[in-house]
Amino acid sequence: MHRIAVEVAAGDIDRLGHVNNSVYLRWIEQAVHQHWQVHATPSEYDALDWIAVRHEIDYRKPAFDGERLAVETRLTSVRRARAWYSTAIHRGDDLLIEAVSCWCCIDSATGRLTLIPPEATARIMGTA
Repeated sequence: MHRIAVEVAAGDIDRLGHVNNSVYLRWIEQAVHQHWQVHATPSEYDALDWIAVRHEIDYRKPAFDGERLAVETRLTSVRRARAWYSTAIHRGDDLLIEAVSCWCCIDSATGRLTLIPPEATARIMGTA
């Protein structure tokens, strides 16, 4: 699992007085990209990028200006060029968001889909 902390800023708040849904998506993407940055080798990080192709988000509770939240993400499965992540956003013990995302691995130089290296998958999922 990879965890990042975020603090809700005034610009994250919508006209209803809580964090806008698009901001949660930004935090999910930030956590997944940081997860890759932490676990990839330097050559993998230089050669591969990720694009989101699907997000399913369940909004449980709102978050408000000034709150500190934890965004926890984990790689749950990989198949060829696709990776699925599960992400939760918490405020203390309160679950605010649950999400499942599908990402495609692309070659940084060509922008084309590419297979996720099996050794990277094994390393990240702890099966190496």
